[in-house]
Amino acid sequence: MKKHRTYSQRKEDVTRNWHLVDAQGQILGRLATKIATKLIGKHKPTYTPHIDGGDYVVVINAAKIEVTGGKENKKLYRRHSGFPGSLKETTLGQMLKRKPTAVITQAVKNMLPKNRTRSQRLARLKVYAGAQHKHQAQFNQGNTKK
Repeated sequence: MKKHRTYSQRKEDVTRNWHLVDAQGQILGRLATKIATKLIGKHKPTYTPHIDGGDYVVVINAAKIEVTGGKENKKLYRRHSGFPGSLKETTLGQMLKRKPTAVITQAVKNMLPKNRTRSQRLARLKVYAGAQHKHQAQFNQGNTKK
């Protein structure tokens, strides 16, 4: 009887594909989970937890993302410089007008595991407010998934 062996991916065997995601009309949280899954590499049959085998993700139309439940006015982004009285609060609606790419980047960042590979995975995320992006050459090579 043949024993089945558990597959363990090596760093040398990692192949990275490019995925194009259109954020127009999509819900922020649900989109962020799909993007995080692709960045981690859990959608691949060769997924190995200790190897960073994720793909590149290009998000277009980030300014046209949608949220539910009145979160545009209720959801707050907070930042603090460390000095007394320097807490700054910004609503989601203000962030979408000012920096729509930061909204998706922050949502995906919070869904990635909090370990040393998070910054490497986040570097493979490219977010653009409009429909134009500068990664068309990667998609023309045939290594793309939509």
